Amino acid sequence: MRALRTLTLLPLILLCTLNSSAALAESLYQVEVIVFRQSVDTISAGQLPPDNWEQDALPVDANNSRSTALNAEADKLNPSSGYQVLLHQAWVQSLGDSSSSVAIHTGDEQFGHYPVEGRISLKDGRLIELESDIWVNQFDANGSLSDSERIKQSSRLKSGELTFVDNGSLGMLIRVRPQ
Repeated sequence: MRALRTLTLLPLILLCTLNSSAALAESLYQVEVIVFRQSVDTISAGQLPPDNWEQDALPVDANNSRSTALNAEADKLNPSSGYQVLLHQAWVQSLGDSSSSVAIHTGDEQFGHYPVEGRISLKDGRLIELESDIWVNQFDANGSLSDSERIKQSSRLKSGELTFVDNGSLGMLIRVRPQ
């Protein structure tokens, strides 16, 4: 009877072990992003961001937001050097074997859109896989979207290393490091 009870509990024990090892496989990382304009000439994306630009992405809010550490780098991206910082945010994100996405934005919302909005998706591995889709929006006098620029890039990042993503008139600096 005792052996039968142990055999009944064995699948439950194995399931709990698998769930705990999957949870241990995910690690917390601090992510910091600076989106900036690197040219006075804008390059239109030729399309506007979708209304569901933040779908299935966790927002950066009081729960996961962190203080920025790349302030010296952001200070160098000033108008006298030909740059303009558009967004500078830092947050904590859990990374594992599957991709996790965070929605970032700055400025005042107008009809569900922000002056700068987008998604950062990261996946842990030998190198960290980055998928970025950032929109820099222009609004007309009525508050409707009139034009957008876009950074849509895939990159591989080394943990802790500052990486530059170039996209014509826009650029992005990103650093992902273990917390």
